[in-house]
Amino acid sequence: MPRGRKPSGRTASIGNPNPIDIHVGSRVRLRRTLLGMSQEKLGEAIGLTFQQVQKYERGANRIGSSRLFDLSRVLDVPVSFFFEDMAPGTSSRSPSRLKGLAEQKPEPFEPDPMAKRETLELVRAYYRITDPQVRKRIFELTKSLANTSKTEA
Repeated sequence: MPRGRKPSGRTASIGNPNPIDIHVGSRVRLRRTLLGMSQEKLGEAIGLTFQQVQKYERGANRIGSSRLFDLSRVLDVPVSFFFEDMAPGTSSRSPSRLKGLAEQKPEPFEPDPMAKRETLELVRAYYRITDPQVRKRIFELTKSLANTSKTEA
């Protein structure tokens, strides 16, 4: 490695972001979107441009620990949130795993329902209901419908 250069955290194939950086970035985007926050607003809150936020969300730029801490505070989630629901295949493609430094049997992949557009739209619509009593009744109805579909299956 040339002198004065830091390791990029990229995978063995040049130019591809580390899969873990992509996952963390997608979790930043998920939480920002759930809050209805723009990339520009998030950038302002942590002292970045919206282009830098875009790069974080794509995984093109790695998020350092202090920045991850800032993001967790602004997005009101624990730091661990950014690593939750990581597919086993994602962590197994990390450079340390590719070099055989850690062995672990992958778990079956289950897609994250929180990452679906349908979920985001449902949550946004739910919180647009201004009457707390109506919102509570919708919540109770949804829970009872979910319980009904479990017993029928």
